[in-house]
Amino acid sequence: MGSDQVLLQRIASDLTQGMRQIAGLVDVVSSMDDAKTVLSIRLQKERASDMGVNEASIVRTMSAFVMGFEVSRWTDPDGKVADVVLRLPEAKRSGLTALLGLEMTVASADGASKSRLVRLDQVADIVSQIAPSEIRHLGVTREILLSVDTSEGAPDDTMEKLDSLIAKQNLPPGYRIRAGGEDEALGKVVVNIVKALIMAVVFIYVVLTSQFGSFLQPLAIMCALPLSLVGVLFGLLVSGSTINMFSMIGFVMLMGLVTKNGILLVDFANRERRRGLSFSDALVKAGTVRFRPIIMTILAMIFGMVPLAIASSGGGAQRDPMAHAIIGGLISSTLLTLVVVPVALLHLDRLARRFSQNVETGRA
Repeated sequence: MGSDQVLLQRIASDLTQGMRQIAGLVDVVSSMDDAKTVLSIRLQKERASDMGVNEASIVRTMSAFVMGFEVSRWTDPDGKVADVVLRLPEAKRSGLTALLGLEMTVASADGASKSRLVRLDQVADIVSQIAPSEIRHLGVTREILLSVDTSEGAPDDTMEKLDSLIAKQNLPPGYRIRAGGEDEALGKVVVNIVKALIMAVVFIYVVLTSQFGSFLQPLAIMCALPLSLVGVLFGLLVSGSTINMFSMIGFVMLMGLVTKNGILLVDFANRERRRGLSFSDALVKAGTVRFRPIIMTILAMIFGMVPLAIASSGGGAQRDPMAHAIIGGLISSTLLTLVVVPVALLHLDRLARRFSQNVETGRA
């Protein structure tokens, strides 16, 4: 075992013992817990160089003697095929004494003399030591994983004591302790969800602008987006769910569902306006005519989410916050969209007209 692995094992042992002494921490597990005894070969470089032995030749010899190598395949009378592996008998390849007595063939340096045999104990030492059952890496860095849970009713200062224990570790240069967990994972998820949410809003605005040929009407339609957030929070509160990855995914899904209602209203109002109605009358008629299809589509979506919302076991129980968020957001956005979107459209239309009149007055 290298000096770095020994140091990692010592640090992990100190942390593990310290964690088990902190009240409120349970199930302390270390990747070093299943350590086992191994035999490590350490090459004596000067003697090995004098005798023409290198690490590659030792690896090849030990692999052939101990692990063996396939020399053929044998087929039994029933047609089953088995590999024929050639290696030393167990008595000559198990134990420290047997391994030290293994001999390897080394070619002469001048190439003229015959090859000679060199015992392993002439060029290397074999030591018995403790090694982990698995060697973990984070990227290209060696690591040891320590996992711990907090018990129900743990003291409030449990995490502070854990942070203090980590801070007390006297680490040499090149070593560090990084603490992570569900909070860290949730933080990364939140960042990614926020990025996806921003991109969704931008793309929705671009698409609506190209379809309606206006920069203001999409803004009125998108007024329903923050209204859905009210319903999302209320739905999670009523159902007892939490804000997690699935509920945030549900909120992103709402972006497209919520704007659909506004699109139906604005598109119908624009068509009625082209037929000669005033904008306010067109919006009133749009709300009256489009109310039924809007309610029908929303109810279909809500009832489609009910089975997922009431799931109490299996994978559905983990994803039910997504259904709670979608149902709450659809209810609030639908009720408020029928009022807020028309009002926003009227105000934006008035602002646009005033701006046009001011521009024309200024030109005059």
